[in-house]
Amino acid sequence: MTALTPFTIPCVSADAMRDWARFLRDPNPIHLDPDVVRAKGLGDRVINQGPANLAYIINMLLAAFPGGHITALESRFIDNAYAGDRLTAGGRVVEAGKAHATCEVWLIADGNRPIIQGTATITL
Repeated sequence: MTALTPFTIPCVSADAMRDWARFLRDPNPIHLDPDVVRAKGLGDRVINQGPANLAYIINMLLAAFPGGHITALESRFIDNAYAGDRLTAGGRVVEAGKAHATCEVWLIADGNRPIIQGTATITL
């Protein structure tokens, strides 16, 4: 199995979450207000949007397969990513043909906490 070059977000930004909230039209306060996160018992830092987390995996795949097209992406959200987390999107090719590649993909926080796991198919 061939490992894909990781894509790293050194520090998830609460400011970026506000931007994501605007263009996703997602006013959920868990992305904007740490007091709401605390009140819900989810920690003390705002929570990154799921689509943003998935976008990190997509960026990693597009960098690994220039000119390729993601034709399938199945993902399972395991945990939240929080402001301040260091996120790494990674993957490995598990099947390769002349016209496609199938990969296991993941997003982890701070080196070992799984956020997303999944599979992707890329048409080459």
